[in-house]
Amino acid sequence: MDPNKRPETMERITTPELANAFIDEQIAALREQIGDKKVLLALSGGVDSSVVAALLIKAVGKQLVCVHVNHGLLRKGEPEQVIDVFRNQMDANLVYVDAVDRFLDKLAGVAEPEKKRKIIGAEFIRVFEEEARKLDGIEFLAQGTIYPDILESDDGVKAHHNVGGLPEDLQFELVEPVKLLFKDEVRVVGKALGLPDNMVYRQPFPGPGLGVRCLGAITRDRLEAVRESDAILREEFAKNGLEGKVWQYFTAVPDFKGVGIKDGKRTFAYPVIIRAVNTKDAMTATVENVPFDLLQHITQRITSEVENVNRVLFDLTPKPSATIEWE
Repeated sequence: MDPNKRPETMERITTPELANAFIDEQIAALREQIGDKKVLLALSGGVDSSVVAALLIKAVGKQLVCVHVNHGLLRKGEPEQVIDVFRNQMDANLVYVDAVDRFLDKLAGVAEPEKKRKIIGAEFIRVFEEEARKLDGIEFLAQGTIYPDILESDDGVKAHHNVGGLPEDLQFELVEPVKLLFKDEVRVVGKALGLPDNMVYRQPFPGPGLGVRCLGAITRDRLEAVRESDAILREEFAKNGLEGKVWQYFTAVPDFKGVGIKDGKRTFAYPVIIRAVNTKDAMTATVENVPFDLLQHITQRITSEVENVNRVLFDLTPKPSATIEWE
């Protein structure tokens, strides 16, 4: 039986009872796999890695070492939130690594999306290898791989850093407790594990982070434009009751400029693309019907508050024909 293929008989996890049964099953499996060894987890603060962290804390406690890598591609305020929730509230064994310059230097001039994903994924593992060498007894690497990651990698849609892009010299055995679950099931499990709602229902965030929303070769000015415009979009969706209603919403900044006007003077600056979609399992998606007056207000804020930006576009394309992310 293929361990990466979801059994046809596997029931969809939709209730707390089914989630608790899955949790009990996974805790037993994790204890058997890990024994008394230590396990390293890439803790991004997203839903998938947070649920994996909570499962492992229940299963093996302080044998879990969470490593939070700030690669400079996180959303505004995220590194601070991860430290607060996991170190301060959940008492996790957390290592914080500031690797901003290291990642951005490696990515300089790389425009092809798959290459960016592979570089980010490989560099992540290298960071973990370095951290692991500082620790005794690390034999396992935990990952928040979920089923759509495996399906899309098999179909050649795109490499997910959880599945493809691992360097050949990887010296850990993988631990992937949620790899057969769809995103909606991961949330049900997270809720049953007692994770806070703002983490469980948080919208998905790609492993390569803002690196695949700063389209083409990453530059620091466009990366900041993505980060700041994304923060405005999230703030306005929260204020206007869309935060829990829309499955995923974000901004992307392409690597070309357009002519505009600001304070009576000609500008040559980047556009910001807004994406807002709904889906149950990330395999197909529909576009959210965002009120036009709200879009106008967000546009006004982005063009006046974000540097190097002079226009805002709204992406109307469902999945298929587009994927949810641009890269």
